[in-house]
Amino acid sequence: QVQLLESGGGLVQTGGSLRLSCAASGRTFSSYVMSWYRQAQGKERGFVAAIDSAGGTTNYADSMKGRFTISRDNGKNTVYLQMNYLKPEDTAVYYCKAMYGFNEPYWGQGTQVTVSS
Repeated sequence: QVQLLESGGGLVQTGGSLRLSCAASGRTFSSYVMSWYRQAQGKERGFVAAIDSAGGTTNYADSMKGRFTISRDNGKNTVYLQMNYLKPEDTAVYYCKAMYGFNEPYWGQGTQVTVSS
């Protein structure tokens, strides 16, 4: 069982930055592939970024490349999402996901990011 708790969301102006954190419980955090997803109001949840268990490989949705950076600290059981050059269309609830193999993933409760124009 893994519990995920996101933090770091808030209100920021266009062009600003935020860093989201997702703290995980449990002793097997380093075994999980960690991802960030987001869901804007009235839209489906979509992929943002992912990082492998060791932190050596990352993957991003095209619209986030060059602006967002995913990282993890396995010693702190935490994954981060650094978001720069934020745009109003980045406004959404951001969710953290933990996945191990083909098992059912774990999700956090989400953190709201609002970018004002």
